[in-house]
Amino acid sequence: MSTHTGSTLPTSNRILNALPREEYERLAAYLEPVEMPLGEVLYHPNEPISHVYFPNRGTVSIICTFEDGKSVEAGMVGNEGMFGVGVFLGSITSPLEAVVQLPGEGYRMHADVLRAEFKRGEHLQDLLLRYTQALIIQLAQTAACNRAHPIDGRLARWLLMCQDRAQASELQLTHEFIAIMLGTRRAGVSEAAAKLQDDSVIRYRRGHVNLLDRRKLEAYSCECYEIVKKEFDRLLGTNGYAS
Repeated sequence: MSTHTGSTLPTSNRILNALPREEYERLAAYLEPVEMPLGEVLYHPNEPISHVYFPNRGTVSIICTFEDGKSVEAGMVGNEGMFGVGVFLGSITSPLEAVVQLPGEGYRMHADVLRAEFKRGEHLQDLLLRYTQALIIQLAQTAACNRAHPIDGRLARWLLMCQDRAQASELQLTHEFIAIMLGTRRAGVSEAAAKLQDDSVIRYRRGHVNLLDRRKLEAYSCECYEIVKKEFDRLLGTNGYAS
């Protein structure tokens, strides 16, 4: 599949970049540039979904919140994909919440426009279906990882995924926030982070994590990172991850 060049809107979103030029330029008229500040809620549970999002930079978390108030991250979306797959799958609401985890920017499109474009059956439809399959793998692997693997490997996996999507080596994160995302105790995150810092893999200062040695971080990570990475590469045919 040939990709567009000389686009009317600059984008680093992998799905938009994989579109043929003519199809992308038609869609560009419906893409609204948006900032995605830290903590912004893109979707509230069980409320109508009015827009879908194609991030260029930053990270959005798919969050499950339970009756006792506890929350855990079920999945993560960045410039490798889009937010709002339920829209073209026939849903208008979701029981999950979408929150900007790492600040960035991107484009949003009205849900009705995406539905109409999907029904055209062109390249966008194929890319969105492939992305949905990759996202399902990510969600399933994340659930299994949170149940089966020790906190050291899970933290390393999560930081790698954050770096890929934020396209930065310095991440604005607290131990408390990471603990919520991983569904674990803050003390466990602090202990695992201290281990990585002692081995010069990361440097942590209040509210900020600097990733110093990606190769070492990959070595610490459980196998779930590579499994999900390979699925995105295989299904989308685009390299949405750092090398």
